[in-house]
Amino acid sequence: METRSLLLIVEDDASFARVLRRSFERRGYDVRVAAGVEGVVALLEEAVPTYAVVDLKLNGSSGLECVRILHENSAETKIVVLTGFASIATAVEAIKLGASHYLAKPSNTDDIEAAFDKGDGDASISVTARPTSLKTLEWERIHETLVETDFNISETARRLGMHRRTLARKLEKKRVP
Repeated sequence: METRSLLLIVEDDASFARVLRRSFERRGYDVRVAAGVEGVVALLEEAVPTYAVVDLKLNGSSGLECVRILHENSAETKIVVLTGFASIATAVEAIKLGASHYLAKPSNTDDIEAAFDKGDGDASISVTARPTSLKTLEWERIHETLVETDFNISETARRLGMHRRTLARKLEKKRVP
């Protein structure tokens, strides 16, 4: 019987974690899910994951703490940080703490699996990578504010300085997961 690689998904969004879990299980991984630091610590008492996918923002806490704990437990664990709130500062800290890669959402299972396989950096990558569009920046800011307000539309609209109906129309065009 062949041994399957143990993958830990650290994600507080249960539906997204379920989708990722199913996708990786179809690819032959043995998958465990944790919603935060406590779940990671509990899992590490019974097993050492080969791979880990860690969300950066976890219900008011940081996934960077999970990265630190996982890396201290086993430097061999390949850790990919997955975030909808990508920034240079968090990318640098994630790598310093032991992550092997950092991906911005939306990323699919293929992207994550490819990140596990990347061991070294790529010096040939273009420095002038595609610029972020204004629509993408706007959507990221809207989503970030929605999270800060616990998805309260009226409060989000107030903080963004837009009418509530305008925000509701924008959200209808691009559904929040």
